[in-house]
Amino acid sequence: MGFKRCIVLLLLLLLLLLGACGDDASSVVDAASGDTASTDGGGGDAAIDAGAVALCERSGLLFCEDFEALALGAANNATSTAWDTEAANGQLAIDATHARGQRALKLAITGNGRARMTVSGLAPTGNSLFGSMHAWVTAFPTAPDYAHYTMAEFAGAGGGTLLRPIGGQYAPAQNASNPAGSFWGVGSDGGPTGDWTNWKRTAPSVGGQWLCLEWRMSAANSEIDVWIDGVAKPEMSVSKTSHGGTQVDFVFPTIDRAWFGWWLYQANPTPGTYEVWLDDIAIGNDRLGCE
Repeated sequence: MGFKRCIVLLLLLLLLLLGACGDDASSVVDAASGDTASTDGGGGDAAIDAGAVALCERSGLLFCEDFEALALGAANNATSTAWDTEAANGQLAIDATHARGQRALKLAITGNGRARMTVSGLAPTGNSLFGSMHAWVTAFPTAPDYAHYTMAEFAGAGGGTLLRPIGGQYAPAQNASNPAGSFWGVGSDGGPTGDWTNWKRTAPSVGGQWLCLEWRMSAANSEIDVWIDGVAKPEMSVSKTSHGGTQVDFVFPTIDRAWFGWWLYQANPTPGTYEVWLDDIAIGNDRLGCE
């Protein structure tokens, strides 16, 4: 009996040793693959996730909308208490076709119509702000020449200058080195400088994909700067003394409202219809980034 008891104890000891070796082996595999075990006390992706803050939960925001809490379907003034809608030959809807999460705002426009969400009651500190939004545009205009579109606009009490940090224009070919295309450009309308768009061929408007569009608006010198997909576009910057090298008197209004959407101003454009999705729209005191 004593011999059998020893055999049993040896077998149990062997099983325990094999189990310990198996745990060590799997730990080595996890370390090599970059995975973090649940018992490691944190680190890796877990540490990054713990420090991440969702866009609309950040501090210092004047406005934020990710559309995730809204019901799918047509969008109107009853859809949200934070924004209203306005359209002509266009419709707005909460939609899942293209969305960075589960929902985005879809705009469907015919011809030179418009569809936009409007935000009021803004009071940016020092009349200056940062903004960001993600946009998916099926296609940009290819006619008529200089077809002009706006996707974000800011205005002030009593009218006056309209600030258009995100918009662009279709330009015809100049030569083989400067082909035709639609290009992003900062713009304005009203006020002492009238209607202009400082489009740049180095910033083509590309359809059929998500684009991250960011802007900075500083009232000190009426400066507007733009980033596209996180890359600064200094050639698009404008200020109160110049847009495209022309001396002007371009001064910010006292900003209190904005809109985001699509407005193409020329009749009979090509294509004749436009579909646009907007997501993760925010206005704040600091640069918001693309994530």
